[in-house]
Amino acid sequence: MYRRRKIRVNRFSPSSRKRPNAYRSTRFRSLRDFNIKNIKEFVFSKEGLRKIGIGLAIFGGFMIALFGWYAKDLPTPNKINSRFQAQSTQIFDRNGKLLYEVHGDKNRILVSINDLPDHVKQSAIAIEDKDFYKHSGFDVKGILRATFVNLVSKNRAQGGSTITQQFIKNALLSSEKSSARKIKEIILAIEIEQMYSKDDILQMYLNEIPYGSNAYGIQVAAKTYFDKDAKDLSLAEAATLAALPQAPTYYSPYGQHKDELLARKDTVLDQMAKQGYIKKEEADAAKEQKLAFSGKAYGDITAPHFVMYVKEKLVEKYGQQMAEEGGLKVYTTLDIDKQKIAEEAVAKYGTKNATAGASNSALVATDPKTGQILAMVGSRDFFNLDIDGNVNVAVMDRQPGSSFKPFAYATLFKDAAWGPGSTLYDLKTDFGGGYVPSNYDGKDHGVVSVRTSLQNSFNIPAVKTLYIAGLDETLKTAHSMGITTLNNRPAYGLSLVLGAGEVKLLDMVNSYGTFANKGVTNDTSWFTKIEDGDGKTLEETKTGKGKQVLDPQVAYLISNILSDDASRAMVFGRGGPLTVSGKTVAAKTGTTNDYNDAWTVGYTPSLAAGVWVGNNDGKPMNKVGGSMAAAPIWNYFMKNALTTYPNEQFQRPSGIKTVTIDAITGRKPSAGTKETRTDIFPSWYQLGGSTNVTEVKINKLDGKLATDKCPADIVETKVVNPVNAEIPPTDSAFARWQAPVAAWAVANGFLTGSGDVPTETTTMCDNIAKPTVSITAPTEGDNVEGTFKVRAKVTSTQEIESVNISLGSVLKAAVKKGDVYEAEITPTIIGLQKLKATAEDKLGQTGESAVVNINITSLTAMILKFLFFNV
Repeated sequence: MYRRRKIRVNRFSPSSRKRPNAYRSTRFRSLRDFNIKNIKEFVFSKEGLRKIGIGLAIFGGFMIALFGWYAKDLPTPNKINSRFQAQSTQIFDRNGKLLYEVHGDKNRILVSINDLPDHVKQSAIAIEDKDFYKHSGFDVKGILRATFVNLVSKNRAQGGSTITQQFIKNALLSSEKSSARKIKEIILAIEIEQMYSKDDILQMYLNEIPYGSNAYGIQVAAKTYFDKDAKDLSLAEAATLAALPQAPTYYSPYGQHKDELLARKDTVLDQMAKQGYIKKEEADAAKEQKLAFSGKAYGDITAPHFVMYVKEKLVEKYGQQMAEEGGLKVYTTLDIDKQKIAEEAVAKYGTKNATAGASNSALVATDPKTGQILAMVGSRDFFNLDIDGNVNVAVMDRQPGSSFKPFAYATLFKDAAWGPGSTLYDLKTDFGGGYVPSNYDGKDHGVVSVRTSLQNSFNIPAVKTLYIAGLDETLKTAHSMGITTLNNRPAYGLSLVLGAGEVKLLDMVNSYGTFANKGVTNDTSWFTKIEDGDGKTLEETKTGKGKQVLDPQVAYLISNILSDDASRAMVFGRGGPLTVSGKTVAAKTGTTNDYNDAWTVGYTPSLAAGVWVGNNDGKPMNKVGGSMAAAPIWNYFMKNALTTYPNEQFQRPSGIKTVTIDAITGRKPSAGTKETRTDIFPSWYQLGGSTNVTEVKINKLDGKLATDKCPADIVETKVVNPVNAEIPPTDSAFARWQAPVAAWAVANGFLTGSGDVPTETTTMCDNIAKPTVSITAPTEGDNVEGTFKVRAKVTSTQEIESVNISLGSVLKAAVKKGDVYEAEITPTIIGLQKLKATAEDKLGQTGESAVVNINITSLTAMILKFLFFNV
């Protein structure tokens, strides 16, 4: 016991032996001293209580001083009406034409809280501030929770503000995100709570808060979104409006996140039920109510989908209040003339497509050299809510069908073994896992070039292309060119090349613009300059800062293929809607398997455009594809938009070379090559070794090598050609790819390699001669009456397969009886006739007798019998 006590004392300085209580102030000298026992002893000691008291006093004084510092410049709560005066934000096209004016808070109609149904008030409280009637203006737990979430989460920021604070932020303060503003907000919240009742504060909040679409306050919001007064809102409608203030632009039912709005509406209803305002059954019933949004949200607006797109971007940049009330002047990239052409194109073919089961269309046009958006039509009719016309399909995720294929072929061309003229085998192939794709027309097309495969949109060669190019490398190519989706790598397989992933039309057009711009990509741009309310330039875009993501040769090869009208003639014919008279255009269509989406994307060096056709809900069309539904719209736009452009050619970069290859094997031609193909290739292309084509002659009867003695009738000439699958034999998929290739080769007179050539030589043709035949009776000049029998002598080294007798037009087979062949002939004409016998052996060789002239004197007289002997 003594020794243990001694060890404890020695933990402290020697002086502690003289002052036993001194250790209380020095006990926390190392981490091991921080334990529950020591902490308790310190807190409840005189020294601990003294220090804690001093600390609290200092903190309290600091907070009072801090609050006093911020409070000195705050507006007084009783001057709520003397506040920030909103300025309208104006959105212009590239030439200064006003597209839309975003008004500030002037669109507001005040209502009394007594005129509002309970569920309108309760829905706001349930989702925004469930303790509204309990706190004194701010919620400490809410602030701490929001601070923690904002620190650890990448999701939408958590506000942690009470209804009182939200009202103050919108009525008295700016929406600046800073700790200073938050402190001011809390100070004013406390003062407001002392001056006004809770119902008064709730009324001010409901009349002040922005709901988006220039609707401020619950009354204008009800009129804007549901065309009714706030007092008439249903439970579901009230919950929907309560869902908006957190992010009015993001959750706008006229924007891209309507589904998110409806999900948040359901969250509001769940919270109302959880907090006891309504029953669960009422919440469930309200969730099922179909909401009928009004189309009266916007007045005089040009290019509405583009304007809403710009507005959402402004909110992302500057926040809701600045975007709507900051007096911004936004000069966009939109070309109003091209926008009108785009709207005309979509409207012109909208009715026709509707009869084919396609209710909607979208079109985007950009400048490939800058990435600037020149036109954007997000649907047939922005104001037609029956087809969700307010939804901007141009920035929604849809499956692109075959319009994705150029990304795979561009990736393939980076490989030194491939170019537009390279050979692919369009044959039904098992790619593993039961995946056996088929072509759009249901046919296999045998040997095709890469050029023909892409231009005719053959699926099987495209899947092979993705396999060879690599899925990861193809995704890398697509992302580098401007595709922002397709980020769930484990979800994609070889069907990606046929459009199994989802992309945005805007991204597709901008990415195709990379092909047009010699492999240089530009970020999508929607503004040229943004000014604040005082005319000060906040931001200005500069063009010409693109990034080289594709070799110019690869970009040119794709453009050269997609602008080659002759190469697509096999499936699409010539001179169709993918061509524009007098202009060089490159274009590609796309159709999803179930006809849910139809696409056409194309470009010149200075203008890129893309069209999507389909139904917003994903309902299939009536078997119409991109060439029928989307291409005419694209053609109308390009034809009219290009009238002010010269005919621009795709500039051929240095290094592109012309190469001739063996069309069947894709390798270097040899003396025995039957068919060649000449096309362009990148400078790094390396032609494979000689094909070494040879011919062999085979006896068709026994399958052995034929000799010169074999009759031509039984000899078959086969070409020995190394017709092998596009991947090396070491590839695990080679056997599955090779089987259909080998079958095709054999069926078309090719042997796929030396292993298919017979090694034995036939002996069947040794010492053979054609059969010799002579008629022994009747003899030359005999008179014959009626039906008669004939015989002849046949000599042959081979077995006789058949003997036939002909008398004029009468042909009769002879029957062998022992060594005798007999044929009974009935003449049909009286007079001189020519009698002849023909024998054929098993080698297919034939021999004929000399003609015997006989005289038929009667058709019904005696029967002459002649025997044929085989000697």
